[in-house]
Amino acid sequence: MKRVGVLALQGSVQEHMASLKRLSGVTPVPVKKQDTLETVERLIIPGGESTAIGKLLRDYNLINPLAKRIRKGMPVWGTCAGMILMAKRIEGGNEGYLETMDITVRRNAYGGQLDSFDTRKVIPLISEEEIPLIFIRAPYVTEMGKGVVSLLELDGHIVAARQDNMLVTSFHPELTDNLEFHRYFCFDM
Repeated sequence: MKRVGVLALQGSVQEHMASLKRLSGVTPVPVKKQDTLETVERLIIPGGESTAIGKLLRDYNLINPLAKRIRKGMPVWGTCAGMILMAKRIEGGNEGYLETMDITVRRNAYGGQLDSFDTRKVIPLISEEEIPLIFIRAPYVTEMGKGVVSLLELDGHIVAARQDNMLVTSFHPELTDNLEFHRYFCFDM
């Protein structure tokens, strides 16, 4: 059984846990402390409020241990706020958090809560079938460094990308019944 952690400080923790429970061969683990972080093979950083999650990462002294595990190769997937937390650069001069993935992101790039939307797209690396995509106050990638690969663009904006052991999505697969992204992250990364 693969022990897959979900950073459990704030955000769509329960939704990711529920998706992981539906995958055979996966044991979902909520991660709130460094000792639990050390027991998981991979980690999902959920969507939520990036500022709140960033503050809690600092308060719980998790920024350095988490960044270190990511730099050593632990597979990590950031959804929405998780994308912001992993980015080396945030537009507008905002201070970064984990700064592990060589991307620049724009916060709330699609607008506020009322501008949330959903669509369906084929993402060849993930599935040959259309996948439902839910965007809620979503960021997107505005610049990619060397070694970062765009997995999906929407209206000319990068909304999914991968660099080595790191995966980010602007959208929320955990809010759909589709498990393709969770399956990819758990078994194909």
